[in-house]
Amino acid sequence: MAGGMRRGVLGLVVAGWLSSGCMMEPPEEAARARLEELRAEEARMDVALDEVESRLLWNQSRVQLWQELGRRHQEVSAIQCRVSEQHLEGIAKHLAQQEEKARQLRRRRRMAVMDATVLTSGKKERRSSN
Repeated sequence: MAGGMRRGVLGLVVAGWLSSGCMMEPPEEAARARLEELRAEEARMDVALDEVESRLLWNQSRVQLWQELGRRHQEVSAIQCRVSEQHLEGIAKHLAQQEEKARQLRRRRRMAVMDATVLTSGKKERRSSN
């Protein structure tokens, strides 16, 4: 019985080995099939790598675009600040000139009022002495 049992176990091992596909194809055909599988996998990996590379290049170009836009924004902001400063200086200068004109005008009016008072006060006194 021990010999029969050994043959049964051996038979199961051989049957399992044969059903696993190890003996189904000759070694040369199996090697060719595996090579074709590897080539197909390589082609799929190349496509995937190309997609990753394209995304990477796209993202790099976007980063460069945003950096360029940031640089230009800083330049424009600096120009705008200089122009605003010059404009405000011009407004301040203009206001100072207008204040000086107003002071001169008030001074002239006071002088005219004083001259008119002096001139008219003398005329009134002369009339009363007549």
